[in-house]
Amino acid sequence: MLWRHGQTIWNAERRFQGQSDIPLDETGQAQAERAARLLAALRPDLIVSSDLSRAAQTAAPLARLTGLAVTLDKDLRERSGGVWEGLTDTEIRTRYPVEHANWTPPDGEPSAVVAERVAAALHRIADAAAKPGFDTGLAVVASHGAALRLGMSRLLGMPEELFGVLGPLSNCSWSVLGRRNGHWRLVEHNAGTLPEPVVLSDDR
Repeated sequence: MLWRHGQTIWNAERRFQGQSDIPLDETGQAQAERAARLLAALRPDLIVSSDLSRAAQTAAPLARLTGLAVTLDKDLRERSGGVWEGLTDTEIRTRYPVEHANWTPPDGEPSAVVAERVAAALHRIADAAAKPGFDTGLAVVASHGAALRLGMSRLLGMPEELFGVLGPLSNCSWSVLGRRNGHWRLVEHNAGTLPEPVVLSDDR
């Protein structure tokens, strides 16, 4: 199960995050708590997360509910966005129109490289989840939108020109991949999209 992190302030501001280590905002924390209650009912055997804080913070409520430890894996990090990191979508379109049209951030990580990096991590995690002694063989992987989409595309055998076929993952939603006889299939995509929770603040 591939789980995108909850919302951050940069998500809300439509800023390119990449590997900038931006934590969850209040909405993202509430999203993670709510999603964790649903995912805990599936009785996962493993929880693995990107080492960036927004992913690790998303995984934390699930770890608390299940009693499982979270394993951090830097290969699950988001795509490096180079000079785009911290810029809004409007700023990127204005300053880098050609690169935006091709989605190739200057000094950023190429799509194919991200796909290989994340797919290799997902293979390792699937192998670990398939070992004897686990009840469900289910691994929950907390990571990032582009990283997960590109890694899934590679596992499903899509050529690079079709990497955009899978739509984006919403904050705190997930996709489900299955592996049988060495072959991967997509079971669900962008599932668990929920109405935004009401976040109460002491400032109100």
